[in-house]
Amino acid sequence: MTESIYVGHAAADALGDRGWLLGHFKPEDDVRHSQDVEIKWGVHPKGDERAQWVRGEKRTALLVLISGRFRMEFPGRSVVLDRQGDYVIWGVGVDHSWVAEEESVVMTVRWPSVAGYAVP
Repeated sequence: MTESIYVGHAAADALGDRGWLLGHFKPEDDVRHSQDVEIKWGVHPKGDERAQWVRGEKRTALLVLISGRFRMEFPGRSVVLDRQGDYVIWGVGVDHSWVAEEESVVMTVRWPSVAGYAVP
């Protein structure tokens, strides 16, 4: 039987799977496995940026600023999150990238959980 309770620490657990805590990439017998949603605890040093834009997005996403200053880039628009609790949501088909303007902690929730977006 699969254990249906998991207790962890976001910063420690984020060290595996590039910060992603829940999603399709966890083993199927792990309560953190989901085809429906992914959750990430992202800790980014100042100047950290996504290596390349996500193009042809197939998911909806919510990014919440926990601390720091974080900029999301969208075609023709930049969104700066600089107050704890600031968030941005983008939908299917919205290309995007990001930059940590200061050391930042963010939580990202995206759905559904779809393979194929890891930057090499």
